[in-house]
Amino acid sequence: MSAPFNTALLLINQCSRKGRTDASRARSLLADAGTALLLPPEEDARSYPELISAYADRVDTVIVGGGDGTLNAAAPGLMQTGLPLGILPLRTANDFACTLGIGASLEQAVKIIADGHLRPVDLGEVNQHLFLNVCSIGFSAELARNLTAESKKRWGIGGYALAALRLLRQSRPFSATLIHQGERMPRKTVQVSVGNGRFYGSGMTVEQRATPDDGLLDFYSLELQRSWQLIALLSALRRGTHGRWRNVQAFITTELTIETRRPHDINADGEIIGQTPAHFSPDCAGTAGLCALCCGGKIAIAGHA
Repeated sequence: MSAPFNTALLLINQCSRKGRTDASRARSLLADAGTALLLPPEEDARSYPELISAYADRVDTVIVGGGDGTLNAAAPGLMQTGLPLGILPLRTANDFACTLGIGASLEQAVKIIADGHLRPVDLGEVNQHLFLNVCSIGFSAELARNLTAESKKRWGIGGYALAALRLLRQSRPFSATLIHQGERMPRKTVQVSVGNGRFYGSGMTVEQRATPDDGLLDFYSLELQRSWQLIALLSALRRGTHGRWRNVQAFITTELTIETRRPHDINADGEIIGQTPAHFSPDCAGTAGLCALCCGGKIAIAGHA
């Protein structure tokens, strides 16, 4: 399915690593592609959902520049208005864009938007908070909490690696209870993740066959006893084949709950959104509730053609 987009609301995260430097170039590329842009005034402090709702009757798409957290912030407004989304990957890690086949090139991302191919994608939900890509509890959530915005802007991918190495030395398994299909299953784990998309954490893979439009959530639990085992598992995590390991529990589901002995942070699309217990479900599985502009010729998503 494809459609021409004449007027777009442009929202760019100026705090992202490439937001300020690439904002002007993005506007020029989009204008050259024939897209008229509406930009909220810099002093407008309304949230992304509020801005999307306010401009909804004047635009036929919303273009968001930033990383997964920026896209997450816009998701409620997109759900409310039904407007399609165009993605400009302007963050250090652009995992959801990668899941959709959108590379790091700004020129490629603008061409995808200009081509107007649409793909419907699912949204996940954790404790009534929407997420597009991946939620995690444990190691990744601690990493997100400890990695400052300044270090991400300054060091990029290297900032993730340095913070991860420091955290790995002090990481310990925690007690969790997985509630799934009426069963309560106690676990000792260093991380649990629930994915709607495929990629996360600057190159890790939730599950090698995961897609954001299959109406399913991909769960895994890393039930490791020593921190060095996470290093040994790294290549499998990058390929998305870690579910084959004996000390990893992995399955596909549509709903589950995770309880912990003490509260643990929940990382949704790179942002801490609350603490456990965490109830997961697909918010709009199998519908076009949120549309993402993606590569032409892949999947028809009212999204993907």
